[in-house]
Amino acid sequence: MTATNIQIRKATAADVPRLREVIEASVRGLQAGDYSPAQIEGALKSVYGVDTQLIADGTYLVAEVSESQKQESQKPEIVACGGWSKRKTLYGGDQYAAREDSLLDPARDAAKIRAFFVHPDWARRGIGGLILETCEEAAKAAGFTRLEMGATLSGVAFYKAKGYTALENLEAPLGNEEVLPIVRMAKEFK
Repeated sequence: MTATNIQIRKATAADVPRLREVIEASVRGLQAGDYSPAQIEGALKSVYGVDTQLIADGTYLVAEVSESQKQESQKPEIVACGGWSKRKTLYGGDQYAAREDSLLDPARDAAKIRAFFVHPDWARRGIGGLILETCEEAAKAAGFTRLEMGATLSGVAFYKAKGYTALENLEAPLGNEEVLPIVRMAKEFK
């Protein structure tokens, strides 16, 4: 077995094609136990996706892996992504119609934890936790004292384990007459 190095860095516009691949693989591979095929397809078309505003804001991160036996000339591979936001949108990629990109006030608003996806081949290896910790530190450094998110049913246990509390159940309308159940969760910094 080869040793793996994981690096967290800010996403760039050049990463978008690979981010789309990771998001689709993550949704299809890790959410099938919580959502129907129709919900997954509807969500991939109308809710899930790359949020280029997060990339432009410098608040979207990728996890890259490189194996120690790879040649130096080989590029690391993006295997996960996630971010935080200083904008009002709780969830949804560029194609999500109910976006609100106005800025939050750190003194009274909660920063948003957004768009976490891990490729199924790399799930349950602590990569999502590394990205989440990096996001929390950055939001705290930006003056936020609270965080909130719209968690998928598949992510609720993970976020609870990281100190988030479920506040309410929501439903995101999908373009195919389905709805996507999600859970609004929050955390305060100590």
